[in-house]
Amino acid sequence: MSQTLTSRPPQKAAPTSGGTVFTVLIAISFAHALNDLLQSLVPAIYPVLKARFGLSFGQVGAITLVNQLTASVLQPVVGVVTDRRPMPYSLPVGMASTLAGLLLLSRAASYPSMLFAVALVGIGSSVFHPESSRVARLASGGQHGLAQSIFQLGGNAGSALGPLMAAFVIASHGSHVGGQGELAWFGLAALLAMGVLTSVGSWYRGQSSARRGRAEVAGHGLAPRRVAVAMTILVVLMLSKFFYMASMGNYYTFYLISRFGLSLHNAQLCLFLFSGAFAAGTLLGGPIGDRIGRKQIIWVSILGVLPFTLALPHAGLAGTVLLSVPIGLLLASAFPALVVYAQELMPGRVGAVSGLMFGLAFGLGGLGAAALGVLADRTSIGLVFQLCAFLPVIGLLAGFLPRFPRP
Repeated sequence: MSQTLTSRPPQKAAPTSGGTVFTVLIAISFAHALNDLLQSLVPAIYPVLKARFGLSFGQVGAITLVNQLTASVLQPVVGVVTDRRPMPYSLPVGMASTLAGLLLLSRAASYPSMLFAVALVGIGSSVFHPESSRVARLASGGQHGLAQSIFQLGGNAGSALGPLMAAFVIASHGSHVGGQGELAWFGLAALLAMGVLTSVGSWYRGQSSARRGRAEVAGHGLAPRRVAVAMTILVVLMLSKFFYMASMGNYYTFYLISRFGLSLHNAQLCLFLFSGAFAAGTLLGGPIGDRIGRKQIIWVSILGVLPFTLALPHAGLAGTVLLSVPIGLLLASAFPALVVYAQELMPGRVGAVSGLMFGLAFGLGGLGAAALGVLADRTSIGLVFQLCAFLPVIGLLAGFLPRFPRP
């Protein structure tokens, strides 16, 4: 990293060709919603797969690990390649991989076939995120935090709709063992996303041609060692955020069913409420970061969630559901700022940095899901939530991030 940063002198950021292109941002956000809706179907049907195939919590966690590692490992690679040579039409091609994985999962009759199916779904996501994040930055008109929030809002909205759609389309089958085949219907959403992404790719190709040879590089005046330390802190902060998110995204329904005796349908509705709050927090985080600074919003969102996470394992049903709302709001507000902050730390490498950040998000989430699943098998779901409640303490490290001038 040090050699890379010192090899090119600071330059002024390339001027934007106009204001924020909201039509493109809305289109890429909508595609992100469809992409993450399809991705979120995987954990949403865990109770169905667990009951039908007699899976352990460890095996459930391993499914998430395979899905999210394939989604994470390839993302920085895709980003590095497309930094050098943009590939506008890789977006619909990646969605085609998601479609293939989804159709295979709807017919999977063995554990290995499930793992292969979710790996294909993950590969589709690994192609989608670096290039679509670059599209969002190209369309930002300089409002990078706002653009990231709009882009990520689509993803979080899709993640929120996934459990809701699963509740009504899959779980409404009447039993835990029915509904796997209904996943195939969601292939229609993948086809719609492919159409939208083809249109976005055409706009992106025009922008890439117009900007060829113009690098968006801004000097921040930080020594390479300081940049390396800051990136390390960002990784640790993301570990805190996404390990806690793994507990909520993968095991919150099990926690509600185990502790309060909720039905699968009602537990998934509670997960939808949490995911909806998470989507709202994403929309707020970017613009607030543009206004008050990335470091401040990172600090508040990660450390500020601590009182709520500490209270959740000791609350009743109503309190648990209510506490999930500020937890979702605060945790979500960090990620747009984290992504833009990292892009500012390593200017001129939007694809690589975006791939790294989104890849870490998936990878850490997968590792967290697998580790927490093994812990739940050996202890209990309740203990998992009690231990995860302390993860936001790591947010104290945000105080050591260098402060950039307000945008």
